[in-house]
Amino acid sequence: MTVSLEEYFRTTFEDKLLVKMPEREDDHLTPATRLLEKRREMAEVEQALAAQKEEFQMKMESLQQRREELERKEYQLKESLLKFDKFLKENDSKRARAVKKANDERELKKQKDKEIDRVKYETDSHQKQKDRLQKKLDKYTIFHQYMDKVLEAGEEFHEMRDIIARWDTLTSTHLDLVERESKNSDRVEKQRQDLMKYMEEKENEVLSYNNQLSGLQTRLDAAQSEAVKWESIWTHIKNTSAKKTLLLGRIKMATHNLYQLVKSHQNQMDDLEDTTEQLTQIQQFVQDLNQITMEIKRMEHTGTSIVPPSSS
Repeated sequence: MTVSLEEYFRTTFEDKLLVKMPEREDDHLTPATRLLEKRREMAEVEQALAAQKEEFQMKMESLQQRREELERKEYQLKESLLKFDKFLKENDSKRARAVKKANDERELKKQKDKEIDRVKYETDSHQKQKDRLQKKLDKYTIFHQYMDKVLEAGEEFHEMRDIIARWDTLTSTHLDLVERESKNSDRVEKQRQDLMKYMEEKENEVLSYNNQLSGLQTRLDAAQSEAVKWESIWTHIKNTSAKKTLLLGRIKMATHNLYQLVKSHQNQMDDLEDTTEQLTQIQQFVQDLNQITMEIKRMEHTGTSIVPPSSS
């Protein structure tokens, strides 16, 4: 489209605006006829320039709107990336806390296992002591019977209560051991139940954390997929922006060529680079042509004849 615009301006100004005098000049053509022909040509040029200027203005407004839209989308994309980075940091923090809590729970379990082993060791020790005492009791029972017979048979023991006191002592010791064994068994059973309950609760917590981690992984995958999509959109936006920039450069080139044609017609040499200023001078040139046309119309309306300059 840019090439056709440039060709149009070149053709218009070379064929219509910068019209050369015909090689065949008829002496019978009056200056008024020539001015009318010039007026027709300038009207065509003015109409073409007005149409091209309006089209150029519409394209510039469209490019400005697209540029603003691209800036807005770029800002939204940056906001999304910042939110996603914050989400990843929070997720890492939660995972670190969960790992620390799991490590603490494993350490607590080890401590409980050590305490259970200690209680088992104490129970085994008490059981061994009980066995020793039981054996000693059985051994002493035999001697007690023997001592009864000795007490009945002889006078070595003056009273039986000495032997009974000894029996009471052994019985009291036995009962104390049985009670301690019962208490230890109850304590071990209670600790075993507490440990099983604790392990079950922690397994449920670990399962819950695994479910949460799975959900977070799913969200992470979705977020990564969304990021890939936005990267594709951003690449498309950059490609589109490059095309529009190229189109704008071609429009500037066409404007510069038109400006050079105008300056060539005015027999002026200028190397102005500002596109807006170039368009301003082109517009001034067209306005000057329009003013000449209006002056010709006014003179025709008042009946003033145009006398060609006499040759000396």
